[in-house]
Amino acid sequence: MAEFMTGLKRSHYCGDLRITDVGNEVTVCGWVQRQRDLGQLIFIDLRDRTGIVQLAFTDTTDKEIFEKAFSARSEYVLCAKGIVRERSAKTDKIATGDIEIEVTDLRVLSKAQTPPFEIVDDCKTSEDIRLKYRYLDLRRKPLYDNIYLRSKIAKVARDYFYENGFIEIETPMLIKSTPEGARDYLVPSRIHNGKFYALPQSPQIYKQLLMLSGFDRYIQLAKCFRDEDLRADRQPEFTQIDMELSFVDVEDILEINEGLFKRLFKEVLNQELETPFERMTYADAMNKYGSDKPDVRFDMQIQDLSELVKDCDFKVFTDAVANGGSVRAIVAKGAASTLTRKEIDKLTEFVRGIGAKGLAFVRWVEDTPACSFAKFMKEGELDNILSTVGAEKGDVVLIVADKDSVTLPTLGALRLNVAKKLDIIPDVFKFVWIVDFPFFEKDEESGEWVAMHHPFTMPKEECLPYLDADKGKVIAKAYDLTLNGTELSSGSIRITDYELQQKMFRALKLTDEEIEAKFGFLVEAYKYGAPPHGGMGIGLDRIAMILCKCDSLRDVTAFPKVQNASELMSDCPSPVDTESLDVLGIALKETEDKE
Repeated sequence: MAEFMTGLKRSHYCGDLRITDVGNEVTVCGWVQRQRDLGQLIFIDLRDRTGIVQLAFTDTTDKEIFEKAFSARSEYVLCAKGIVRERSAKTDKIATGDIEIEVTDLRVLSKAQTPPFEIVDDCKTSEDIRLKYRYLDLRRKPLYDNIYLRSKIAKVARDYFYENGFIEIETPMLIKSTPEGARDYLVPSRIHNGKFYALPQSPQIYKQLLMLSGFDRYIQLAKCFRDEDLRADRQPEFTQIDMELSFVDVEDILEINEGLFKRLFKEVLNQELETPFERMTYADAMNKYGSDKPDVRFDMQIQDLSELVKDCDFKVFTDAVANGGSVRAIVAKGAASTLTRKEIDKLTEFVRGIGAKGLAFVRWVEDTPACSFAKFMKEGELDNILSTVGAEKGDVVLIVADKDSVTLPTLGALRLNVAKKLDIIPDVFKFVWIVDFPFFEKDEESGEWVAMHHPFTMPKEECLPYLDADKGKVIAKAYDLTLNGTELSSGSIRITDYELQQKMFRALKLTDEEIEAKFGFLVEAYKYGAPPHGGMGIGLDRIAMILCKCDSLRDVTAFPKVQNASELMSDCPSPVDTESLDVLGIALKETEDKE
């Protein structure tokens, strides 16, 4: 039978006790990390969220208490009362290594079966098993520390925004389905049979309405949902530090957010950030790094060779340029010994896997560089290429030729792949604002212009004449904040002029019926006086992931989903009974199990 804590009350956390507590009577509670039976001497390492303390039981300990200690096993829950004393055999492996507790009272609050894996910091058990028993996995200190740091980020953010005049307002979780760029999670309505709510992909429309309502500065730690394929930095449900401000322009929003991150890094990591952060146009980010979330901690920028090779005899290069594409390269400095022919073959397969047709290369080991396209080069042409890109003996030049929509992202992914192989990415934090995004992007299949951001994004004033004449020249008042190659946030200044918003809808070829069905209530609100406003949403999960130096959002999410958007612990999603479906007017269609 489990015992109770009657007469005992925890006085200290296990990991907080120090040499200055020697002689004090304390009561601690926690889980058994391990028990060591040395005959007339038993030691128990007791663990709680703060750390471990050693409990000592000797031949002078009450016999009943000694027998309880003898029977204790891994993950038993105990409450122990005793006197803190100095350890004879000290250790620096734990913070409480100078002391132990000589136990005078012990309660076994809960017994435990042998857990499916050992609760240790460096657990080697597969992630799937640990996720199935997530409540046990969360007992490990590395995961606890991650969740605690995430909590600290949330607190600092709230404090900062409160101090800067923001009002925290909750927006609805059951909303109207509107296009946001990903599939909505839909919730059927029992009362309105055949109709559906959507879970919010972001509180976008509601926070704009709050600006129209005069709240001026809104903040929310908002839960958001997107039904899209998962990856390491994406979960189907995530938390956004969401904000909106009235009577501001781009500079105001960038400044308030730089202040947030300066405060965050100081209070969470005790690290000073230099502001203002680097700024880079979308065009420069794509042309130099092949990504709109560039990792600028290392160089290896993309270089354009199109003019240099447009008249050479290598058809792969000349065709790419002739068809409106480009020939571009990156130089891996001093990489010739690491990027062997075998490794370059692997890189070739890598780029083919992400859409490129192949990979040309120059590997300079001997006096004469080894070049995959040398036989097509006239005298001096290869030397000219090497000189232009700044390649030297010991370097490797990697080249992709295709349309820009292939060459740039391919080389962007390739430079990251190569940098990891070469281990040249420094352990530092590099923020970059990406600005001057195109307002429109052309859909390659339909050839139609679509909004790169949401349709309420404000174009730059000087670009308004191009809305009808040349959509490719329209630049949005939009901005993203990136950190170490990860997009942390995205935002924009919003359109608040009713006539301009209608013009934008027409530019996107939305009919009056579509506008009314999707955005009618917001468009109607614009008729009643809308202040200029803008905002952004910051991924709390991603900040925590980077600050904890984790590789996946799963490591900073208490109960995460896996690749197929299921939760292994509770086995959701799961079937529901026919009666529940009947009430909602839903009939299931037989389909093949995707798994």
